[in-house]
Amino acid sequence: MTIRHVVSWQLASTDTAEKAEHARRISEELTGLVGVVPEIRALQVGADVAGAGNWDVVLIADFDDLDAVARYQVHPEHQRAGEFIRSVVAQRSCVDFEL
Repeated sequence: MTIRHVVSWQLASTDTAEKAEHARRISEELTGLVGVVPEIRALQVGADVAGAGNWDVVLIADFDDLDAVARYQVHPEHQRAGEFIRSVVAQRSCVDFEL
């Protein structure tokens, strides 16, 4: 079984340049977890390019099972990345599903 973990964020800033910088930093923080958090099997982060009311940033990550997702979520480096993300985000949405 593989679990796909999908998280979307709406950024709090209304300034275009600041939003772009926050999206870049979120991507940098999360992609930096690959090789550090052993439970991550695959991870991608992307900023929305279409606009028109879409959410701003998405994370798509694969894990072996829900226990691996739980270990990822409490890993100290994930917690550190989450501190920054929470500081710049207005809303968060998450879905975990089996592939």
